[in-house]
Amino acid sequence: MTTANELPRLSRSLPDMPPAAPVRMVHLGVGNFTRAHQAWYTTHSPDADQWGIAGFTGRRRDTADALAPQDGLYTLITRSGEGDTFELIGALSAVHAAADHEAYLDYLSRPEVAVVTITVTEAAYLRGADGHLDAGLDVIVSDLEALQSDPRNPVASLPARLVAGLVARRTSGASALTILSCDNLPENGAVTKAVVQDFAALVDETLGDWINSQVHFATSMVDRITPRTTDEDRALVQQACGYVDAYPVATEPFSEWVISGEFPAGRPRWEEAGATIVAEVEPFEQRKLWLLNGSHSMLAYAGSIRGYSTIDEAIADPSCRSWVEMFWDEASRQLTLPAADIAEYREALLARFSNPRAGDQLARIAADGSTKLVVRTLPTIRAERSAGRVPIGCGTTMAAWILHLRGLGAPIKDPGAAAAEKVANSGELREAVPAVLDVLEPGLGGDRDFVDAVIRQASAIQSQ
Repeated sequence: MTTANELPRLSRSLPDMPPAAPVRMVHLGVGNFTRAHQAWYTTHSPDADQWGIAGFTGRRRDTADALAPQDGLYTLITRSGEGDTFELIGALSAVHAAADHEAYLDYLSRPEVAVVTITVTEAAYLRGADGHLDAGLDVIVSDLEALQSDPRNPVASLPARLVAGLVARRTSGASALTILSCDNLPENGAVTKAVVQDFAALVDETLGDWINSQVHFATSMVDRITPRTTDEDRALVQQACGYVDAYPVATEPFSEWVISGEFPAGRPRWEEAGATIVAEVEPFEQRKLWLLNGSHSMLAYAGSIRGYSTIDEAIADPSCRSWVEMFWDEASRQLTLPAADIAEYREALLARFSNPRAGDQLARIAADGSTKLVVRTLPTIRAERSAGRVPIGCGTTMAAWILHLRGLGAPIKDPGAAAAEKVANSGELREAVPAVLDVLEPGLGGDRDFVDAVIRQASAIQSQ
C-alpha cells in the first residue's frame, strides 16, 4: 500500500496540472467557503484561463501555509448520499497570509486587477447601530493612525484594508475596480460601500470623490454548505487522486450565486458556470438568509443542546424539524418570491440538511450569533409581531441562543456577545430572557407575549 510519504505533493509541476492564470482578481478572507464557491464558479467559467485569483487569508494563515506550496491548487470533494466525487480546482493563482500587506498593495496597484471579492464574517464590517462604520473601535482608531502616518503601513480591519488598497490604486494611476461582497449580509454591497466611504473620509477627504468615480460595489447572495477540512478528507484524496493535498475542501452538490452590480473592468463569465445575474438580489438574499441561515442558527443552538454535533443529526430529531418548519412558515410569509419557488427551496433545504455526508458542524455555525441573529431572525420577529402574531419558531431560536449563552450546547465563540452573555447569566431564566432580548433589540424584552413564548421554548428544547 502506498503511504503519504511516497506520494507527490500536489503542485502545478506535476504532470497535466493547469497553469496559473494571470491574476485579475483579489480575494480577502480565502477559506473553505470561497474555495468551494467563488473559486469553483471561476474554474468552471469558459474564460477561467484569464481570471486568476490572488487570495489573502483572514485572521489565521493556515490556508496560505497549506496552499502556497501547492501553487494554490486543491481538491474539491463533493459529497452526496450516493458518494464522493473529486475535482481539481486551479482558480487560485497565488495564496498569501493577510500579513503580506505589500503583496496586497501591489496587486491593487495593477490596472489589470478588475475585481476584489470578500468572504470574511458579518462582524468584520465593523458597523455601528446606525449601519455606518463604528469609528470608535480600537482597531479602527489604530488603523487610521497607521494610514495617516504612512498609507502603506499594515492595517488589521477589513474597511482599512480595502481603503489602503484603494489608496495604492489611486496612487498608481489604475482606474475602474469592482468590490464584490460574498458574505451573508443583507445588501452586502451597500454595507461594504458605507464602511469603505466612512473610513476613506477619515483618511483623506479627497479620496471619496475618487472612489465614487472609479469604484463600484456589487452585491451577491451565496449559498453552499462547506464544513471544515478533516484528516479523513486528506486521506480520501490521497487514496482517490494519488497525491498529497494538505488542504482539500468538502462541500455539498448544491450551489447558488446571485449577483447584481457593475463590472466596468470586466469579470469572469460566471453566469455560464451557473451563477445568476439579476438587477435586484434582495428577494433571493432574504430567502437564503431567513430560510437557510436562520434555521442553521436555530439548529446550531437547539441541536447542540439536545446532544447533536451536525446538521443532519439535528434535523433528524422530530422536535428540531418541527421547530424549523414552524420558523420557515413564519419567515416565508415575509418573502416576495412566488410561493411555488419558496416551497421548492424548502424541500431542497430538507434534502441538503439531511445529507449525512455533508457533516456540517453545529459548533461552527453557532459562532457570532450576536451578529448573525440580527439579520437571520430579527426581521421575521419584527414582521410577525407587527402583524399581531407571536412567532414560536423565532422564539425557539432566541430561547436556544439564550441557553447557549448560559453555557449549554456548543461552545461560545462570539466576541460581540459579552453584554448578552453577562445578562444571560445574571439570574433565573425568567429574568435573563427579557434582558438578553433587550441587548439584541432594544425594547424587545418588554414584549411580554414574546418573552413568555421564548421561556416556554427554552423548556421544550431541554426536554428529550
